[in-house]
Amino acid sequence: MELEAGKKYKIEVKYQNFYGDAIAQLLWAEPQENILDQAVQVANQADAVVLVLGLNERLEGEEMKVEADGFDGGDRTSLDLPSNQEELMKAMAATGKPVVLVLINGSALAVNWANDNVPAILTAGYPGQQGGNAIADVLFGDYNPAGRLPVTYYKSVNQLPDFENYDMKGRTYRYFDKKPLYPFGFGLSYTQFKYSNLQIPSNINAKKDFEISVDVTNTGNYDGDEVVELYLKDEKASTPRPILQLEGFERINLKKGESKTVRFKITPRQLSLINTKKQRVIEPGWFTVSVGGKQPDGSKDNQSGRFNITGKTLQLEK
Repeated sequence: MELEAGKKYKIEVKYQNFYGDAIAQLLWAEPQENILDQAVQVANQADAVVLVLGLNERLEGEEMKVEADGFDGGDRTSLDLPSNQEELMKAMAATGKPVVLVLINGSALAVNWANDNVPAILTAGYPGQQGGNAIADVLFGDYNPAGRLPVTYYKSVNQLPDFENYDMKGRTYRYFDKKPLYPFGFGLSYTQFKYSNLQIPSNINAKKDFEISVDVTNTGNYDGDEVVELYLKDEKASTPRPILQLEGFERINLKKGESKTVRFKITPRQLSLINTKKQRVIEPGWFTVSVGGKQPDGSKDNQSGRFNITGKTLQLEK
């Protein structure tokens, strides 16, 4: 609408809150043209670009009246960034300036183009009032990050079953049999860590706890935290089991060149399953164990081994 100088206008705002998270604002702004061109002009004058993109709580949720591309009433029909954000990101990269992408998001995003073309990506979640300071600490090297993804970042919704199908097959790291964009438990650091000397008991009593240990060494140039993750896989079970399961993790701090032995206690329940008779049991057979700073992917970054449960099927109390 056009507003004439010196003239008063009556504006009526009707507001109704449906679910308790009340936000009411009356804002105005002058329409702007050529915003993308302005952003490119600013980027060309800069040494580097910190590009903050993502979603917010008004898009992500359940049973929401959202009318936006990629969303349907709170459901995600696409995992991509909004198209205008993708356009801005590509324009920033085209300037030739170093670009750092900071993602503000609560759910997974399929940032495939960014993965291939942007040299640094930081996911900040919903960081709160001190989020800017925390992000700056990471980007300027005052803090060495060690965060891990709590969900799987898929390449697209096409990798997933239809959301009207609630079967777990093909979902989450436990049952996903394709290659994701970023796996559950993934995260980088400014330093590097080496795993060695995986120790698994040769004789395991399924009725008792036992210990698995591994040595971790900071082989990089900076002090930092590492999140050591232990995954188990039941190689052959009588009922369907996850492809692999996270059964332990520990965050440790290692100075440059320092080593530490990390120990995990495995309990009988962690080896158990629910059989066809709806009993919780431990079945005899082979298990694969993998320990590293991420999911096992066949690389040398993880230490892997096997152990065998012998004897008869053992029933546990529920």
